[in-house]
Amino acid sequence: MPAKKSPPTTIDEYIAQCPNDVQPILQEIRAVIKKSAPRAVEKISYGMPGFYLNGNLVWFGAFKHHIGFYPKESVFDVFQDELAPYKHVKSTLQFPLAKPIPYALIRKIVKFRVAENLKNSGQ
Repeated sequence: MPAKKSPPTTIDEYIAQCPNDVQPILQEIRAVIKKSAPRAVEKISYGMPGFYLNGNLVWFGAFKHHIGFYPKESVFDVFQDELAPYKHVKSTLQFPLAKPIPYALIRKIVKFRVAENLKNSGQ
């Protein structure tokens, strides 16, 4: 029986533990988030990559058939039409690996979340 991998402590470790074909997608999502929220801090939270800026910003993670993306529930009202093609439950979005990842939509969501967090913190 193979040894169980230890839980990742950085986003680099998380991505390195994912399948090779998914790693470039995760790196691109990470790059989009970093460019859209340059002051955000990377963390591993709930066992997944997360970004914080005046509170939780977004998380993402790799699954067998999709990328999970976790913004706040407020995003679902604001981007309702654009999110319609994707499966979502509460504050969870699923981007199927068999289809192109909507990086432009991720960018818009992250920028919205940055503005929302800054407004809520009085900045």
